[in-house]
Amino acid sequence: MDFGLVLQADPPASKVIELMQRAERNGFTHGWTFDSAVLWQEPFVIYSQILSHTTKLTVGPMVTNPGTRTWEVTASTFATLNDMFGNRTICGIGRGDSAMRVAGRKPNTLARISEAMKVIRALARGDEADLGGTVVHFPWIKEGAELPVWMAAYGPKALKMTGEEADGFILQLSDLYLTEYMVKAVKDAAVAAGRDPSEVKICVASPAYVTEDDSPEALAHAREQCRWFGGMVGNHVADLVSKYGEHSAAVPEELTDYIKAREGYDYSHHGRADNPDTAFVPDEIVDRFCVIGPVEKHIEKLTALRELGVDQFAVYDMHDAQEAVIDAYGAQVIPALNG
Repeated sequence: MDFGLVLQADPPASKVIELMQRAERNGFTHGWTFDSAVLWQEPFVIYSQILSHTTKLTVGPMVTNPGTRTWEVTASTFATLNDMFGNRTICGIGRGDSAMRVAGRKPNTLARISEAMKVIRALARGDEADLGGTVVHFPWIKEGAELPVWMAAYGPKALKMTGEEADGFILQLSDLYLTEYMVKAVKDAAVAAGRDPSEVKICVASPAYVTEDDSPEALAHAREQCRWFGGMVGNHVADLVSKYGEHSAAVPEELTDYIKAREGYDYSHHGRADNPDTAFVPDEIVDRFCVIGPVEKHIEKLTALRELGVDQFAVYDMHDAQEAVIDAYGAQVIPALNG
């Protein structure tokens, strides 16, 4: 199993770079950041520095979207980094929850994501792509250039499209039931489209918080540090409920029930442990959606996720124990999973 580290592009950028270096030293293979131009610093500028200060780490956004940059610019940026550092980038893409809404726009449609994935992937590997009537290619691309495009999804149509078109699936929660349900939907769609389902990589991403023991006090603190995640996921879930209905057979109630007490969301606290808009998230959801507790609990849950077909676990590391979690994973969790 691969391991990734997910960070916000908060200043100073030097801290992001240092944490990514620490992650690589501890056996992490991927470094991801949020991509929301108003809320955080520009990630692609920081990627260049991360790549220059590491040797093997693959970097990319979790996730970018097709609405805040033109597609040829996105492709050129990835391709330039790959030309400089040797195919060490990955494009995570989605609808653009915070990036679009904070800028006063609606998240992108699935149709737009589909077209963007095709264009970005093609241009970044040196092929031609149609930009709405104008066919272009990058003449400077070297042979062997590649850019995997992984799609973030929750709903039935998005899961189907991921299996049909994406190189990988990003699931932003680590609940075992929902992971099994959604991975099956993606793999089934891949098979129906005539693809080898093993070619669609599976990445589960969620906060991880390592405690010294499983005492009530330790677990309570860990939950408070990770509760923000249920609020972030709740934004996507609220969109699904709005689209499909509160008790739709198309979306499992295990995903939707918990947002009934959700009243609003302030993106200025997005992805932060002190988010005041996540009080509605119950402890049960924190435990299901995140990985918390002593090291052995992390190993147990990640082993179960691997058995469900998960290829990478990406750690959202936005809490008060960033270095400690990276080090604990490097010293104990990653060796246990890959030893």
